[in-house]
Amino acid sequence: MNTLDNWRKSSYSGEGDGNECVEIATTATHIAVRDSKAPTRATLTFPPTAFVPFVDALKNERVHLGR
Repeated sequence: MNTLDNWRKSSYSGEGDGNECVEIATTATHIAVRDSKAPTRATLTFPPTAFVPFVDALKNERVHLGR
């Protein structure tokens, strides 16, 4: 997946340096997520149909934990 040119910081990553620095990149067939502080480490890659349920699950977990 060649996404080196289109990584962008998520609007939900927090302000400044923050501890929640997430970047996403998209292609026609996949959405990738990585830690902006460690861009050469592991990247999660999803087909678009799985990305929304993944984000929804994260939101639900955050609410469940009271964050």
